[in-house]
Amino acid sequence: MNDDMLSQDEINELLNGMDAGDEPEADEPELEDYLDSIEEDALGEIGNISFGSSATALSTLLNQKVEITTPTVHLVKREKLAEEFPKPHVAISVEYTEGFEGLNLLIIRSKDAAIIADLMMGNDGTDVSEELTEMEISAVQEAMNQMMGSASTSMSTIFNQKVDISPPGIQVMNLSEDPESVQIPNEEVLVQIAFNLKIGDLIDSKIMQMFTVSFAKDMVQKLMNPGGSEEEEESFPETMEKPSENSDSPPPDYKEPVSDVTAGSPAGPPKSERVETPQVHHTGGRQSEERNVNVQPAAFSTFDAPQLNEQESKNLDMLMEIPLEVTVELGRTKKSIKEILEFSKGSIIELDKLAGEPVDILVNQRLIAKGEVVVIDENFGVRLTEIVSKEERIKNLR
Repeated sequence: MNDDMLSQDEINELLNGMDAGDEPEADEPELEDYLDSIEEDALGEIGNISFGSSATALSTLLNQKVEITTPTVHLVKREKLAEEFPKPHVAISVEYTEGFEGLNLLIIRSKDAAIIADLMMGNDGTDVSEELTEMEISAVQEAMNQMMGSASTSMSTIFNQKVDISPPGIQVMNLSEDPESVQIPNEEVLVQIAFNLKIGDLIDSKIMQMFTVSFAKDMVQKLMNPGGSEEEEESFPETMEKPSENSDSPPPDYKEPVSDVTAGSPAGPPKSERVETPQVHHTGGRQSEERNVNVQPAAFSTFDAPQLNEQESKNLDMLMEIPLEVTVELGRTKKSIKEILEFSKGSIIELDKLAGEPVDILVNQRLIAKGEVVVIDENFGVRLTEIVSKEERIKNLR
C-alpha cells in the first residue's frame, strides 16, 4: 500500500472511535424526568421574585447598582459537582427553620465574593485577591445574611405563610481537592437555579442556588395549592351541603321574589306572602345593595390597675422579687466595618444625642423613662425627668 493510504483495520478503528465519541452519556439526568414544564416555570418565577428583593438589599449594603435576573433551571448530579465547579467558589448554606424543611446552598465565585467583601469594608472593589481572609469571609457572610433574609421575607409573601431561616454558614468550596469542604443536600440529583449577577461595573457573573428535588416540589406544591384540597373539603360544616360546580338551581329554601302587581290581577298578593327585595341603586354603572347593618363604636380596654384578690396579691408579691436589668443609654450611632476597623486609642465616636438632651432609661431593653445624668459622690447617677406613658410602654413592648 501507498504511504498516504490507510489500511482497512485503521479505517475500522477510526470509525469505531467516532461512534464512541458520538454516544451521549446515559447517566446524565434529564430535567423533564424530575420536573415538568409548569414546575420549572414556577421555580424560576419564585427565584425571580425572591432574589429581586435580595438585589435591593445588596444594593443598599454595597452602595452599588445590583441586578439579579434571568433564572435558568437545570439538574446536576451530586457526584458531578466537582466538574460543575472546577475553580474555588464560596458556598453559603441556609437551613429553613419554618415554612419549609431543607438545606439551601447559594454559590458564587471566590473573585466575586472578594469584591463584595471589599465593598462591604468601604473600598472600591477594584484591587482584590481570590484568597479570602477571615475578615472578608465575615463580610461576605453578613451580605449573604441580608440577601437571604430579604429573600425569605419575599417568600413569606409569595406563599402567604411565615418563612424563616437559620443564620447562614459560609465555606470556601473546592470540591476537587476537598470533597467534604461543603455540606451538600443529601440527594443524588440536585436542582440548580442560576441567575445573572451584575454589581455596578465590577461583577458580571453567575450566582447559583441549589437544593433538592423534593424541596423544589414542596415549593411548587405550596405555590399551586396553598390551602390543600383536603383542608378545603373539611372547611365545609357537616350540616351544609357543598354547592354543585355546574348547578344553576337556587338553594332549597330560596323564595322567588314577588312584585306588588302580578299579571292579570289588579291587586298584589297578600302582604304575608310578599318577599322584600333589596333596594338597588345604579352608581357609575355598578349596582350597590343597601343592607341594614348594626354599627357600634369601637370599645378599647382601659389601662387601670386591676382589682386583685388575696391569692393574686401574694402571687404578685412573689413577682416583685424578680431582678431586672436597668440600662442607661447615653446615645447611639452607626459605623461601617471600615470605620470600626480604623478605631484606635483616642478615637472619638459621635453619638446621635445632643449635649444636655435627656438620656434613655431601659428596663430589660425596653424604654420606660428619660432622665438627666448626675454625680453622686464618686458615681454617676440619673435623675428621672419623664416617665414614658402606659400607651407608649405597651407600644415599645411589641
